[in-house]
Amino acid sequence: MSRRLFIAGNWKMNKTVTEAIQLADALKRSCMDYASVDIAVAPTSLAIGAVSQRLQHTNIFVSAQHMHQAASGAYTGEISGEMIRSAGAEYVIIGHSERRSIFGETDNDVQQKIDSAFKTGLLPILCVGETLEERESGSAFSIVMNQLKVAMANLSPDQAAAVTIAYEPVWAIGTGKTATPDQAQQMHAEIRQWLLQNYPSFVAKQVRIQYGGSVKPHNAAILLSQPDVDGALVGGAALNSDSFTAIVKAAEDTNKV
Repeated sequence: MSRRLFIAGNWKMNKTVTEAIQLADALKRSCMDYASVDIAVAPTSLAIGAVSQRLQHTNIFVSAQHMHQAASGAYTGEISGEMIRSAGAEYVIIGHSERRSIFGETDNDVQQKIDSAFKTGLLPILCVGETLEERESGSAFSIVMNQLKVAMANLSPDQAAAVTIAYEPVWAIGTGKTATPDQAQQMHAEIRQWLLQNYPSFVAKQVRIQYGGSVKPHNAAILLSQPDVDGALVGGAALNSDSFTAIVKAAEDTNKV
């Protein structure tokens, strides 16, 4: 089964609303001709509404960077799935390594947020990945599979098939280090095998597994050419329209091979 490559840009805590609109406008111009690739950007929560309006009726989707699992309540500073949807976003990144390591999100928190995303009509981009210590100890695969097991525990096969999984080796995020194409493919293949063992076969065939970890224009093509790498979750390179567009172009060219 052929899976459309999916390139998503996580802007993290960067760009004022004005700057976010400018970047959205630039991407609207530079990415409009790439019809065989799915594209998304994740601005800060303050800019979701403005960026969504700017990218309406284009080929670029909008994602939130995180969400709270509750529908509403006394959670100062948080945003709910319903708020994200009402602002115009269609995706939400859940379980990013920075949310886990800096803000203490647990696997159970991630599970609750995945469940809440589906209840509010958002499509989750589920992040999983191991630290350098976990990789060097030989536990990388068990760590990642356990993250998947907990996060997706309550999902029906149809819901599971709608999840985008982003494998992000924590040791390669913002460090300039990148997993080799073989390392990325090996983990992605293990993830797909886990899906095959736990869901009907159509789920494993349909789920897109992005690679996230210092994806740049110079390494995008070789990473995206791996059979189980179905896209990229891009960090730093997503903050510049030229570099992000170059990665989208690499995905488009990969689709044509």
